[in-house]
Amino acid sequence: MGNGFSILIMLVVMMGLMFFMQRSQKKQADKRMESLNKLQKGYEVITIGGLYGTVDEVDTEKKTVVLDVDGVYLTFELTAIKTVLPLTEGITAVAGADGSVEMSEDTAIEEE
Repeated sequence: MGNGFSILIMLVVMMGLMFFMQRSQKKQADKRMESLNKLQKGYEVITIGGLYGTVDEVDTEKKTVVLDVDGVYLTFELTAIKTVLPLTEGITAVAGADGSVEMSEDTAIEEE
């Protein structure tokens, strides 16, 4: 009985760990989508391909973003944005312990 009981406890612990990991990943994904939905014209971003650009237009219905890359306008899916760079024009950025960057104008931008 002792051997079967220990296996049962291990299974319960593994299920609990899987549940909490999945929940954590969902929270991170929700936070990322929230920061992507706050994108506005003028924000500087980096795509998942490493392309640096400035947001020119955001279409939340189609989930696309148009980036100005040195005068060339490129359309990307919103999920192709990897990082939103902190704004630097007269705004003070304070980096939090968890890696988030908080702006003084009620703007929070996540960095991965």
